[in-house]
Amino acid sequence: MRERATSGAAADGGADGGTGDAGAAGDTGRPSAGRRMLRMLGRPSGLLRWTSLRLRLVVVFALVALTAAVSASGIAYWLNRNTVLDRTQNAVLKDFRKALEDSTRSLPLHPRCAELQDAARQMAGGPQNYAVLLIGVDREGKDCAATTDKDLLTLGNVPVPLRKAVNEVRPVDDANRYPHHLYWQRKQIEDTPYLVAGAKVIGGGPTGYMMKSLAAERQDLNSLAWSLGIATALALVGSALLAQAAATTVLRPVQRLGHAARQLGEGRLDTRLRVTGTDELADLSRTFNRTAERLEQRVEELSGREAASRRFVADMSHELRTPLTAITAVSEVLEEEADALDPMIAPAVQLVVSETRRLNDLVENLMEVTRFDAGTARLVLDDVDVADQVTACIDARAWLDAVELDADRGIVARLDPRRLDVILANLIGNALKHGGSPVRVSVRTEGVPDGGGSGRTGSTAVSAGGGAAGAAPADTAAAGAADDGTQESGRAPDEGRSGSGELVIRVRDHGPGIPEEVLPHVFDRFYKASASRPRSEGSGLGLSIAMENAHIHGGEITAANFPEGGAVFTLRLPMDASPLTDGDRPGGPAGESTEGGR
Repeated sequence: MRERATSGAAADGGADGGTGDAGAAGDTGRPSAGRRMLRMLGRPSGLLRWTSLRLRLVVVFALVALTAAVSASGIAYWLNRNTVLDRTQNAVLKDFRKALEDSTRSLPLHPRCAELQDAARQMAGGPQNYAVLLIGVDREGKDCAATTDKDLLTLGNVPVPLRKAVNEVRPVDDANRYPHHLYWQRKQIEDTPYLVAGAKVIGGGPTGYMMKSLAAERQDLNSLAWSLGIATALALVGSALLAQAAATTVLRPVQRLGHAARQLGEGRLDTRLRVTGTDELADLSRTFNRTAERLEQRVEELSGREAASRRFVADMSHELRTPLTAITAVSEVLEEEADALDPMIAPAVQLVVSETRRLNDLVENLMEVTRFDAGTARLVLDDVDVADQVTACIDARAWLDAVELDADRGIVARLDPRRLDVILANLIGNALKHGGSPVRVSVRTEGVPDGGGSGRTGSTAVSAGGGAAGAAPADTAAAGAADDGTQESGRAPDEGRSGSGELVIRVRDHGPGIPEEVLPHVFDRFYKASASRPRSEGSGLGLSIAMENAHIHGGEITAANFPEGGAVFTLRLPMDASPLTDGDRPGGPAGESTEGGR
């Protein structure tokens, strides 16, 4: 009998076969968890947009640990998978090749089917426990297929590419010593992985195929995957705990620094941090302490200068009052005798009189500003009928013919009447001086409960003396318009005072309006819209004093322009300023000024 043998080692067969991996255990086409994490971090709306620094540190630590653990687990799984499969595959292919050589050595060139069946059973009885299929040609020229497992291994279950590779005759040369080689391929059958291999016996012998189940190897790999997953989860939990501890260590000094910064911002300039260590956070704490110390020194220096400046202004104002009193008395005498003076001297006398009055007003305004700066201004509250108060203010200054009043009788608020008079005098005087006639003053209430006033909308414009002014509907709407130019409803409360709501007084003129670049500065001290008139009659303190008097009531004054033309000043005061008198802003007599700020 001729000696026949298969050629090529198991490793060579795998390389030469080139039929590919047909579904090995554990192979999937999904991206790894690490890649999904990186994609999530790359998105603009990813996890790192959270605002808590502690949470961000924990998340970053956890993601880094998870990425490292998943990468390490994936590499370990892949290496172990290849090792397990290669070891099993090489052992099976080596045993199959040897069994095929041993079993077919004693067979005739054209064996009977029974002989092939015996040889197949002999090959399958080895330690590797695989199914065997032998295909040969008997003496009568008929094909004979002998298999040890008809349900599992038939010629139809052998992949076509593998059969073609096994039957292919390769030219024999120095690089290739055998015309046939051993080929193998992994295949999935009903969710079970199998290793399929085949070889043709050289010299006209039968063709043998083998099928080995890899279920045990897949189970081992699944157990390894579970172990690596549990290890990854434990690493993630450990990294989260480590991140929490690290975040606490890092953020505790940052929190102390933030608390100290808030205290410093609230005015506690003696705030200092306790410095421990030599790291960057300790250096930051030292820098904060040095900054706070320098800031405290600078504030003390500026406070001293400001106090000295206030004392200087107050002392100067007081010192000026004595000579001003004498000068005022002399100027009044000169004014009374102006008709008897020489016509050449009369203009000079009038100039002295007017400038004396202006200087007297300026000194009074400076004293009032000094009181506000020193925080010594106080409210002297009383129940004020607002319509009567506005009428008295206009009447005392002889503005009856130039001002129209739109106010309902019976609107009573608890305010400081002297300071309210100062506010009204400055606003109305400013409108008369810099705006255009007629000047309209409207009085409304907002937010007053139904029990505190009627729900009537609109009112009739009356003159300051109480007579009808006959204002046109458009003017009435303009007088009741809000700062943004929209019309609002007015409420006329019943007799008595409501403890809630706001008093809204608007002063509108019909002049050219306020330039847009001037609007933000109209309440600044000594500000004048026209730099070419630095010696105008006004001192630039009137609107500033009006704003301070509004603030001391807890109110506000705003300035705006009407689209139809003209400027409007809106005064908002609480109907009851009593809560502000409990130890709040102190005071003295209110100064009066009618100088405009435009």
